[in-house]
Amino acid sequence: MNDKQQPIGSGFHARSTAADVLDGLDLTGKTAVVTGGYSGIGLETTRALANAGAAVVVPARRPGLAAANLDGIAGAEVDELDLADLASVQAFAERRLADGRRIDILVNSAGVMACPETRTDQGWELQFAVNHLGHFALVNRLMPLLDGARVVAVSSGGHGISALRWDDPHFEDGYDRWQAYGQSKTANVLFAVELDRLGVKAFALHPGAILTPLQRHIPVEEQRELGWMDSDGNPPDYFKSTEQGAATQTWAAASPRLDGFGGVYLEDCEVAEVTVEGPGVRKHAIDPAEAERLWAYSAELTGVNAFA
Repeated sequence: MNDKQQPIGSGFHARSTAADVLDGLDLTGKTAVVTGGYSGIGLETTRALANAGAAVVVPARRPGLAAANLDGIAGAEVDELDLADLASVQAFAERRLADGRRIDILVNSAGVMACPETRTDQGWELQFAVNHLGHFALVNRLMPLLDGARVVAVSSGGHGISALRWDDPHFEDGYDRWQAYGQSKTANVLFAVELDRLGVKAFALHPGAILTPLQRHIPVEEQRELGWMDSDGNPPDYFKSTEQGAATQTWAAASPRLDGFGGVYLEDCEVAEVTVEGPGVRKHAIDPAEAERLWAYSAELTGVNAFA
């Protein structure tokens, strides 16, 4: 296991915001790519990085909506990308390679949660395809531009729901939307572990509990049963604002405090501890053998591996 998976005294906490963690940092001259950077915590990440001086490319499945949401954020630009479509991923990467700008920060923030059973053209379960495989292909195709970059995989505490289901990763024998979500979030962590081992600085993280469009597939009644909101639609006190929810991934993307670290799981703007329940990271998500196995499997499925 990663012996760096211990708190480092970041000076930040669960209520820190994306702006807080970048206070005093100048990102002028740096280029960031933030998938999902036009909605929820992705939008706040884009805003914070741009306000610190970075040029931010926002890949979007709905570029028109992205352009409207990003209006007024200087330094942000939109490009088209559908993570469920490998041809779209390849086309986006080819445009970035033709553009030629080095990418200093890549935040894989886009995702889906607990959606109805849906499959890609290849028959892949959608949450695994979008949350993991699309990002896997994207990072590998952008590799020539990532020299010296930080790659941030936005996972979730939901990784504790499920390890990799090697006997049935695409739920061909019965679909469970929460198990599928948990598996995809475990994959995000394992991806960061192996990418960092391969030489590209990478982090995974839990952003916290936040009400965002990510919950669009979960009926309001179910969200109330889960304790995510009261009868008036208000979240409990432990939920974060979107500005707070974006803080950990923004900290991972740019903080000099994390120089010398990598392949670790973060939570509340801090390196998390390994735990068996509650906050923290589960052993199955940082197992290096599992990370290597997932990388090989993902390369086989997508046909892309920058390290082959």
